[in-house]
Amino acid sequence: MTVLPRAFAWQRTDTTGGEFVTLDDRRGLRAKGLAFASDNTLYSCRYDLHTDDAWASTRLEVAVEGGGWLRTLRMERAAGRWRVTTSEQGNLERALPHAPWSGIEEPDRLHAVLDVDLYNSPLTNTLPVRRLGLHRASPGTVVRIEAAWVLLPSLAVLPVEQSYEVLGPRRVRYRSENFTADLELTDDGYVAEYPGLATLA
Repeated sequence: MTVLPRAFAWQRTDTTGGEFVTLDDRRGLRAKGLAFASDNTLYSCRYDLHTDDAWASTRLEVAVEGGGWLRTLRMERAAGRWRVTTSEQGNLERALPHAPWSGIEEPDRLHAVLDVDLYNSPLTNTLPVRRLGLHRASPGTVVRIEAAWVLLPSLAVLPVEQSYEVLGPRRVRYRSENFTADLELTDDGYVAEYPGLATLA
């Protein structure tokens, strides 16, 4: 088992839950995390996330489990293309009748994606911040990206447009569709305060 040198923990402020992650960010990012929440149904989530040296996502493996069901997702990017595979045991629909099926039927819809965004995970907001150097950028800098939004607990994958605007030292405004949040960052670009969602412990 690989021992990773750093650790973070966030406490959810909107519901019962939290996230703990160990990581190595000396050359890109390798992170292993555990989250639990009672957003729509009670679940736990384990993930393994890798980027290249420039912080572009290359692999995400997620396993989400609740009472009577388990779903898994594996996303890999190579040669500019994503491959997405999924599996399911049990019956999530019984616990959450309107949850979409996991995965994505057309991975080519992700052709422009360099960042993954795991639902309600403060860690994954760091990926574009570090990849684009926003934690050191001048106020007023605005970038627009397309991310692979991985919903929990269903593990459906959706391409979504997002923007990040640098407001000042360690402050970035995040927008996605009709949602906006002003994120407080640590000196090295990790989310310290995500209003209405989580705070760094």
